[in-house]
Amino acid sequence: MRAAVRTRPLVLYDGDCGFCLRWVRRWMERTEGRVRFEPSRWWLRALFGISREEARRAMQFIEPQGRRSSGAEAVFRLLTWSPHVGTRWLAALGLLPGVRQAAGGVYARVARHRRGAARWDRWLFGRSTQVPRYRAVRWVFSRMLGGTFLVAFTSLGRQVLGLYGARGIRPIREVVDPPLRASTARHRAWRAPSVFWWGASDAALVRGCRAGQALSVALLFDVAPRLSATLLWGLYLSYVSLGREFLSFQWDVLLLEMGLLAALTAPGGLRPGLGRHEPAAWEVLLFRLLVFRLYLGSGLSKLQSGDRTWRELTACGVYYETAPLPTRGGWYAHHLPRGFQRAATLMVLGLETAVPFLVFGPKQVRRFAFACFTFLQAAISATGNYGFFNLQSWALGLWLLDDSALRRVVPARLWSDAPSPRPRWRAALSALAAVPVGVLSATEVLQRFSWWPPRRPRRVLEWLDRLEASARPLRSLNRYGLFAVMTVSRPEIVVEGSEDGVNWRPYPFRFKVSDVRQAPRQVAPHQPRLDWQMWFAALSRPPSWFLAFLGRLLEGAPEVLGLLAGNPFAGSPPQHVRAWLYDYRMASWEEHRRTGVWWRRVPLGPYVPPLRRVLGDEPEWMPPRLQWSE
Repeated sequence: MRAAVRTRPLVLYDGDCGFCLRWVRRWMERTEGRVRFEPSRWWLRALFGISREEARRAMQFIEPQGRRSSGAEAVFRLLTWSPHVGTRWLAALGLLPGVRQAAGGVYARVARHRRGAARWDRWLFGRSTQVPRYRAVRWVFSRMLGGTFLVAFTSLGRQVLGLYGARGIRPIREVVDPPLRASTARHRAWRAPSVFWWGASDAALVRGCRAGQALSVALLFDVAPRLSATLLWGLYLSYVSLGREFLSFQWDVLLLEMGLLAALTAPGGLRPGLGRHEPAAWEVLLFRLLVFRLYLGSGLSKLQSGDRTWRELTACGVYYETAPLPTRGGWYAHHLPRGFQRAATLMVLGLETAVPFLVFGPKQVRRFAFACFTFLQAAISATGNYGFFNLQSWALGLWLLDDSALRRVVPARLWSDAPSPRPRWRAALSALAAVPVGVLSATEVLQRFSWWPPRRPRRVLEWLDRLEASARPLRSLNRYGLFAVMTVSRPEIVVEGSEDGVNWRPYPFRFKVSDVRQAPRQVAPHQPRLDWQMWFAALSRPPSWFLAFLGRLLEGAPEVLGLLAGNPFAGSPPQHVRAWLYDYRMASWEEHRRTGVWWRRVPLGPYVPPLRRVLGDEPEWMPPRLQWSE
């Protein structure tokens, strides 16, 4: 005898199994009353024609029209009744051919070993049966993102005129002021979207940083978070689009990507608290996918680069000495035994290649991944200065947790507002915005493997290329890979000026390695962009910005001199400048105790021979012309 369920679908489960009861409670949370759950009693089995052996072997699902399924298929079908769009989509994927059969095999094995599965279940998912919530995660993440933007704009504001002002090293007016045809101007503005196309005066650059600080404080204190995050993203993009070398660091574009996702997920309203609606499943997935891409990209780039130091596990043996801006902790770490350095290198590779896959695991597994990434960022922060990268990485990692982990962090008054169901139009709009971001994010991961792109279908690949080209100007979907190739030496540039071409005095920098008696400093989260680029410049031929920098020193531009620790020519600018290259090595323990030096150096030769300024009629904001000194 077979009967049809007249109202809601029905689940029959083993009521004597604690493991089964725990999962039934989880499914009840996800379906929110749309599915009826009943223990498997004899009269119910008889009503629906289910044998005792079938009921003992697998859960049974009876739909209103009388259709019956069991095992993994029953789980996927009951989840299609969930009111949550993301849950229904994942359930639909589980019903695809191949996936359903594989899941059925896993279900059968678990059913035969329920006692062992129960132990694994408690370890992986915890004892709680409540559906994970993420409103508190979003709230804490927004506060930390606001703090990161505040650091970024405050740091940039201290340097913006020296880098991009009318008398800076790389004036933005070089880009926006040249006369162009209307069509060419529109094309360039699309390729580099920025508010500074409407004016890049010194006052506008300073006002932009102050506006960024104000918006950051608003986001930090939960004032109009959706609007604040959107404006912060657009304003920081305005600087990055035209900033060239000095705003080309990976944490700059990572901040843009985090800002865009925050703008898509932040709650509306003036003071929304935790927000009226739960973050959509797609939104949570996109943040976790970004965590996955950030760490896996760094790991794969190291393995695929062919760099000898990573293959031989000697990378950490040279890293602390050659880091762009080392810390005192890095100096001490450099003197640890060789065995420790090899173990540290192996640990970094493991944390960046294996642990990222745990991002998509169950609750307890994700917490373990969060702990691993937090430890890695703490070690990086202690041994090197990487601006606000560590801060934003900690904030991003919060999306591996759920609200239960943040109960003590969020004020109790905010928990009083229960979430309300998300309107269908808002869920559809969220999914529509998430699809291109998710597709491009997944494509970026696939492109790291040799078998991508596949030969077919060609039209799909062309569509992906057009989508990627359209999104590229926004600089909010990026490729990450830090320290793929490790430098094994440390060349440093010493810039000197002279009034007579005979007696030379060095220009002191604030943070980069220069004076051998100066201990490495903790600079982060401040990002000294000139000092960082000096490290890159020493590894190659003099870039154009470096020659412009020397020209500003000959000019005595106060904005550029403000980026340095001092001015050895306070009365008037020098007549000649030059740059000398030195090889720096960390001093040994014995040498440091005996002489007090932290570094030892040997000259490598001239980097830029003596130059002098040539007076001309170039615009005021153009760096002066230079020629070789006789």
